[in-house]
Amino acid sequence: MTLPSRAGLDAVPAYRQGRSAPAGASKLSSNESPHPPLASVRQAVQESLSGINRYPDMSAAALRTQLAERYRVDPEQVTVGAGSVEIAAQLIHAVAGEGDEVVFAWRSFEAYPSLVRIAGATPIAVPLNAEHAHDLDAMLAAITARTRAVFVCNPNNPTGTVVSAAELERFVSAVPHDVLVVIDEAYVHFDRTDSYGAGIELFRRHPHVAVLHTFSKAHGLAGLRIGYAIAPLEVAENQRKVAVPFGVTDLAQTAARASLDAEDELAERIDEVVVQRDRLHALLIDAGWPAVTSQANFVWVPAGERTEELDALLRDGGVIARAFPGEGVRISSGSIEDIDRAAAALVRTEAIA
Repeated sequence: MTLPSRAGLDAVPAYRQGRSAPAGASKLSSNESPHPPLASVRQAVQESLSGINRYPDMSAAALRTQLAERYRVDPEQVTVGAGSVEIAAQLIHAVAGEGDEVVFAWRSFEAYPSLVRIAGATPIAVPLNAEHAHDLDAMLAAITARTRAVFVCNPNNPTGTVVSAAELERFVSAVPHDVLVVIDEAYVHFDRTDSYGAGIELFRRHPHVAVLHTFSKAHGLAGLRIGYAIAPLEVAENQRKVAVPFGVTDLAQTAARASLDAEDELAERIDEVVVQRDRLHALLIDAGWPAVTSQANFVWVPAGERTEELDALLRDGGVIARAFPGEGVRISSGSIEDIDRAAAALVRTEAIA
């Protein structure tokens, strides 16, 4: 007996989580925060534990109101989901289906093509330019009558490059208004360029822009799975239709609200991550590796045929990174101790050379 299998799923690879690290090693494979949750966030979650016998507020009304006040938008334009991955899936399902197309840069967030295919649409991957950044002109040229959405991951995962505010403005202005431009700002907190916050400003000025944020990275809530989008009202309404019911737990909503209240304290941690990211970049360059300047919480090394060599070098030194065979290695920015360990591992590069 052969059980039924949905057609097309053979083209959808299962998402591959960053490798775990053995005891004593540094796990720099998943772009997680190296810091434990803030004390105030832990306290808020602890106080909410007694209510986990009840379903969470499916609308996340309190959190959405808090976010709406922060960004000065209508609460109905704010949607939540189980991390930025689910929010991206909501946006795709809200606007695209069989016969439609979704455009994105490549390489970019590896879930994009799978999420598009799961929705029944066709992924259109546009190669990055020579600087490992979005080729906006090529992405514009890839838009057809079948295009329903365009994703701009800014800063881009895994390369850490950014589209400037001016370039993004030009691009959004050129995209037809019947195509949704999704600006995925999962790593925006680590951006030190003029593109920081550009997504929200574009949302205010253009009717076809949605912005995606997450609490997994800078806020350090990856284990609770919560993200959000700010989108045009009609898109947000459709997102709520396709969202997984009760997909965001009460604990996640509570932690997110507490984390928003502690953003000044959080900013100090973000600054630490940025310092270690830049230090990691300098270490890689000094060791002879072609690291790309990053505005995210990781550094991309387009090592090409030497990808396995670098991955093995780091692994032997107790650093677990994310290797993309034949393309490069993405190394998350960790604690001072993590980057110390990476520095020690990279010293071997000179010896090998």
